[in-house]
Amino acid sequence: MERKNRNRGTRAEGENNSVIYIAVSVLTVAIIAFVASFIFYGNYADDHFEIGSTGGEQANTNQSENRIELQTAETSSSMGKSVNEMAEEPAKEKTEKVAVNTNATEVKQVEKKKQEQTKADAEKAKKEAEVEQTNIEEKVENPIFEKPVEGTIKKGFAKDNLVYSDTLKEWTTHNGVDIEAEKTTVVKTAAEGKVKAIKNDPRYGITVVVEHANGFQTVYANLLSTEFVIEGEELEKGQAIGTVGNTATFEIADGAHLHFEMLKEGEYLDPELYISE
Repeated sequence: MERKNRNRGTRAEGENNSVIYIAVSVLTVAIIAFVASFIFYGNYADDHFEIGSTGGEQANTNQSENRIELQTAETSSSMGKSVNEMAEEPAKEKTEKVAVNTNATEVKQVEKKKQEQTKADAEKAKKEAEVEQTNIEEKVENPIFEKPVEGTIKKGFAKDNLVYSDTLKEWTTHNGVDIEAEKTTVVKTAAEGKVKAIKNDPRYGITVVVEHANGFQTVYANLLSTEFVIEGEELEKGQAIGTVGNTATFEIADGAHLHFEMLKEGEYLDPELYISE
């Protein structure tokens, strides 16, 4: 009995030891598992943190680098633009100055051309006016001249020939005609015109010069008086201008007569070719 109890005690003790062993083993395994889990989780967390941190830092670094690159690019672009603008400014200014100078030159050239054109137009207008005036003058009919005093032509026109002068006692030219008439006979203008001059010429004596159309001119010399007209007076054909006399010293020996001359543009003409009877 005692032995049986002893065996029972031993067996119970052994069962208790087994339970303790199992409990210890389970606890140990649990501790090991806990430790292993803690270590694994710690490593995993560290790795994850480091990776995440590294990634974040990397991302931050990349973002910073991107911002730096962007800022650098912008700065470089701005600096490049500024540099280009600084480089272009003189060229631009020079171009603008050239443009201004070119415009000024063009304006001067245009003004010069306008002035030249204006001058050319004025000259052209002047020439046209002269031509028109000439045409008008040419269209004006020549005056029809009448004998200024009744009488016989005692000495004719001798511009290119020589005639004998009783006064000078020599052969000489004669630029007019001598119309014989009594002293104080009224002398009339041969055609309408204007009194250009009244004078007492040393050779021609008392003289009246009358201007007519188309450059014609008549000269009435060797007069006794000119009380009928004044210088500048407009005359009608046949209007009295003076009286026959004997005042011409170069023809004093020829007695009373009218020395009558006719000119056109300063050239002497033969009055008999123009005087109508």
